[in-house]
Amino acid sequence: MASGMSPTAVYIHTPFCPSKCGYCDFNSFAMTGEIIERTVAATVREIETSPFKGSPAKTIFFGGGTPTFLSADQLDRILTAVRETHPPAGDIEVSSEANPGTVDSAKFSAMKQMGFNRVSIGAQSFQAGDLIQLGRVHQASDIAVAVRAARQAGFESVSLDLMFALSGQSMTGWKSNISTALGLNPDHLSMYCLTIEPNTRFYRLHTRGMLDLPDDDRQAEMYDIAVQLSEEAGLKQYEISNFAKPGHECQHNLCYWRSEDYLAYGPGAVGCMPIEGQSTRFTCLKHPERYCTAVEEGKSTWFDVEPLDDQALRFERVMMGIRLNEGMPLEGLDLNQSALEELMTLGWAELSEDRITLTSLGRRFCSSAVLKLV
Repeated sequence: MASGMSPTAVYIHTPFCPSKCGYCDFNSFAMTGEIIERTVAATVREIETSPFKGSPAKTIFFGGGTPTFLSADQLDRILTAVRETHPPAGDIEVSSEANPGTVDSAKFSAMKQMGFNRVSIGAQSFQAGDLIQLGRVHQASDIAVAVRAARQAGFESVSLDLMFALSGQSMTGWKSNISTALGLNPDHLSMYCLTIEPNTRFYRLHTRGMLDLPDDDRQAEMYDIAVQLSEEAGLKQYEISNFAKPGHECQHNLCYWRSEDYLAYGPGAVGCMPIEGQSTRFTCLKHPERYCTAVEEGKSTWFDVEPLDDQALRFERVMMGIRLNEGMPLEGLDLNQSALEELMTLGWAELSEDRITLTSLGRRFCSSAVLKLV
């Protein structure tokens, strides 16, 4: 089953959080106690017995959940297993998401010594009311403390996450969030519009009319000001929701957007690799208890295995690639020519000899553009 020795992006999913945020539909659990150590041990074992053992890592990314909810020792054991199973292909990006309420100088220093060189801090907002509404465990003041701790530990690539179009959020509050974030001099900013997902507390509130969400025009205005202020501060947009100083683009996420192979370990982790010559998506068991039991009994953790045919691969290439400011290669896609012409007439896209690129206007309508093209 092994995919050969081509360098591959490696993702580690940590499913634990201090609490479950109201908007979150990720595979995360507010759990404590023995299950955390048991899951760490199972993740290490899953990595060490991987059918893809030997494939070098081109990036390593710890996501969640909240990876920094784990102890420094637990993070170290998982990262060590990854590096031994998937030897790094040179001086690679080793990144972790972090919650400002779960890190301090000691943890960041330990992570830097382990080999992490990039950290993405989930700020979300600098407004106390927003953080309470979102269900975040940190306070606004914790964000600057976390950024300083990361810098003091030697991290040269620090990212901040922000959310906009929150219930009751004003344009003034959103501009303040962006300005405060930029004042911390991050190397990278991710700014995401709040989406209401099924099976979340926010979804239940929304169906009862209890969320005061901005309309589409206000969301577009918030997005435009995010692009403007970021680029004025020297953070160039390289993907619809992501901005970076030159050389600080997230290399791991670029693998996703460019439809490259990626490995995944941990409860609920999703990977996509060639298996017997066919690109295949696999999803690990989501609940930590079931995941741990499978590993401990020597069974596969994959509960869903989906071979991707040419049509599915084409859709994913378009859906992911069109998000990049660099555009998407046209080779091998056989896109709808009338749709291409329509997008250009609408002012949503520009076409070069070998690439299609969304315009600043087109990025507002990315999902609609994808559906037209495929």
